[in-house]
Amino acid sequence: MASIFTKIINGEIPAYKIAEDEKFLAFLDVNPNAKGHTLCIPKQEINKIFDVEEDLYLGLMNFSRKVAIALEKTVSCKRVGMAVIGLEVPHAHVHLIPLNEMDEMRFVNKVKMEKEEFEALALAIKNNL
Repeated sequence: MASIFTKIINGEIPAYKIAEDEKFLAFLDVNPNAKGHTLCIPKQEINKIFDVEEDLYLGLMNFSRKVAIALEKTVSCKRVGMAVIGLEVPHAHVHLIPLNEMDEMRFVNKVKMEKEEFEALALAIKNNL
């Protein structure tokens, strides 16, 4: 059964896309820890991050870095944090979270955003890539 991320890749579920190429996709987390919380994923469905073949893994890190730089140009923050947890969706992914305080990395305090805010933010990040 396809993961929710594979369904996003296939266009079966909408997403606020930021960046995409033939191997990777970045989109806003719809249940964000902070404004701008972004997920970077390989398009190939692989359950665990360390099961990702080395070249694809390094590509994902490079792709995530580019997105993080654009994110930091767009969202006011002290830095962009990165987390790879992998329990919530069985599809390898990287969380990029704009940080102003450590609680934003704890995955317990969530930020509410409206559809229009997500759309405007996704466009602003895209424009900084």
